[in-house]
Amino acid sequence: MPTGVHLRDARQQLFDAAERVLLRDGPDGLTSRAVTDEAACAKGVLHRHFADFDAFLTELVLDRAARLETQARALREAVGTGTVAGNLTGALATLFGPVPVAIIPLITFRDELRARLRQAKPGGGIAILAQVATAVSAYLADERALGRIAADADIDSLTLSLVGGGHLLFADRDRDSDLDRDRNSGSGSDREPDLDPDPPTMAAVDKLVTTVLADVLRRRPRRT
Repeated sequence: MPTGVHLRDARQQLFDAAERVLLRDGPDGLTSRAVTDEAACAKGVLHRHFADFDAFLTELVLDRAARLETQARALREAVGTGTVAGNLTGALATLFGPVPVAIIPLITFRDELRARLRQAKPGGGIAILAQVATAVSAYLADERALGRIAADADIDSLTLSLVGGGHLLFADRDRDSDLDRDRNSGSGSDREPDLDPDPPTMAAVDKLVTTVLADVLRRRPRRT
């Protein structure tokens, strides 16, 4: 596309292109040239809308983090319905989808991006994880208020265990897929990595959640 041609909805198209590159090539492959090539536009288009590439990445992360708010609201609306473990299992599987999981290492590896996120939003330096933690914490607090988990449940500790464990479970799926495939095939470490690994099963996520919540659910006083 020539430099002078207008790109309709340029910001969103650039964000979508960056997301595709990130999912396909990982944080190391996410460059300004890769983004504009993916969006089929001139490199100057990105710099007309953003001061520099870190400014672009900051807006990308904040945009994708904001999308988690809809999923967080769905979790809050589930308070008092179904089971606590079931609600959290479904929420973690959604909140730790491919895009959020791919963005987390991007933030980790780029110091300038973390600094700009902190300037843009309190707690923004750990964007995505912060959104997930806030959603889980609020849900647990509401369920505790309803008496569906123990009144003395430590919400902060439960949240840390669920979010930290959930992130490890989903972020480590590439390695697990390769190991499982190698065991089944008898191949060594020279196999090509799976480009589209399966996420952890719902059973695996449920096991994590039920293990973390076992004590506070068991000690919940029965209503008369």
